[in-house]
Amino acid sequence: TCPMLYLPPALLRQLGAKVWRDHVEAWDGIFNQADRCIQNIYRQLRKEAGTSEKYPGVLASLLMLDKLSIEDIKASITELMAGGVDTTSITLLWTLYELARHPSLQEELRAEVAAARAESQGDMKEMLKRIPLVKGALKETLRLHPVAVSLQRYISEDIIIQNYHIPAGTLVQLGLYAMGRDPKVFFRPEQYQPSRWLRTESHYFRSLGFG
Repeated sequence: TCPMLYLPPALLRQLGAKVWRDHVEAWDGIFNQADRCIQNIYRQLRKEAGTSEKYPGVLASLLMLDKLSIEDIKASITELMAGGVDTTSITLLWTLYELARHPSLQEELRAEVAAARAESQGDMKEMLKRIPLVKGALKETLRLHPVAVSLQRYISEDIIIQNYHIPAGTLVQLGLYAMGRDPKVFFRPEQYQPSRWLRTESHYFRSLGFG
């Protein structure tokens, strides 16, 4: 991992380093798996065309929208498969930990999910619209226990922040862990309060879990 993080990829490629060859081989395998997933979903969609009103999943939705090229869809699915394993599992583990510490909140979430299931009658899209507290719990977990302690982005245009001029193309870093626990940003940051993310709150949109 360290050589891939701190050495230029072009140099590793030119040297034919083993770590680079392993990296390329791994990504080839991931893209091949994405190809197989897309083909399987295509076959399933052809069989079930017009027969189901349930939410078909992320990949099927992208294919049915017909707004992205196959290569773009493949890239999106590959990113989900490669980057969604540890990020999802770690976030769920921390959420379960926090809910174990707050049993009354756990019961609130259980009641919300049960009611949403009954009201949506198996429609996943409708159900997701009816569980704001569950969504708030996940955002609160990401605030207190971010998978990555920071995020990096190359900014696309010049910006000025507190009289500092930052030119386009600069790599900037956000300290997620520190920001999520900063009392200047979040009221009582040490407390696990999913309700702070409900739309009735004035700053419910401050989540930076994934940028």
